[in-house]
Amino acid sequence: MTPKEIVIRYVEAVAAGDLATIVDSFADDATWTYPGDTPISGTWKGRDAIVNDFLGGVTAGAFAAPPEIVLTGVVADGDQVVAEWTARGDTVRGDRYDNRCIGVYTVRDGKIAAVREYCDTGHAARVLFPQPTRP
Repeated sequence: MTPKEIVIRYVEAVAAGDLATIVDSFADDATWTYPGDTPISGTWKGRDAIVNDFLGGVTAGAFAAPPEIVLTGVVADGDQVVAEWTARGDTVRGDRYDNRCIGVYTVRDGKIAAVREYCDTGHAARVLFPQPTRP
């Protein structure tokens, strides 16, 4: 598979909730960098941390149902792939999450080795990680 096909396969697996393919998509030593100042911001190191803590941490208890992920564009140049997708869903509190995201993927030896994600982290923070209101 080409790097572009590997990234498309991964995003489609996320959309379908195909955990086996998601796990198989990453190199053991992969990294994922998420911007901003949210509970999931930072660089996640290793496939298990990415899948279980980062990706699992985004959806764990936040959404009423799995969010809808739609791949809207992919551009590739060698081992670098840029994918754009939308993520939409309702939270357990009834808020609507609707975000456009871009990931810059590096593919090495048929696996995703690194991702740098860009999105509206302010929206993510407000909807997915709201601060408790004070009386």
